[in-house]
Amino acid sequence: MHRDCCKERSHKRKVKRRMNERLKQKLEEMKADLCALYFASKHPKTPWHAKMFIALVVGYALSPIDLIPDFIPVLGYVDDFILVPLGIVFAIKMIPREIMDECRLKAKTTLPHKGKHWIAGACILVIWFVSIGWAVSFLIRYFK
Repeated sequence: MHRDCCKERSHKRKVKRRMNERLKQKLEEMKADLCALYFASKHPKTPWHAKMFIALVVGYALSPIDLIPDFIPVLGYVDDFILVPLGIVFAIKMIPREIMDECRLKAKTTLPHKGKHWIAGACILVIWFVSIGWAVSFLIRYFK
């Protein structure tokens, strides 16, 4: 009986380890696809509607501000775990395969180095604050 229990625990650990490895692999693929989408948005043969959608998806994925705040139980992570991956999938489907393959190859060779993410985060925060400031000033002038 004790031996069966140990085998079961060992099996559960192996399954959990495999699931974690698959999740890490999927997250790395998503990161590479996000980088490839950035390159696809700069590609001259990418359709304009795909470029607009890519800008929304990449901007939202990199933005520290969420549509649904993370502190809301369950719903707070819906955008992180469902909306962003769906946006990435739809953006990839909008781009011709040969362009996406070329951009994926470019992304593999030029993925951003670790430690540079704070620069991108700071830029996005500045854009958010400027946008919010502009919107607030517009509303104040509009309602005066």
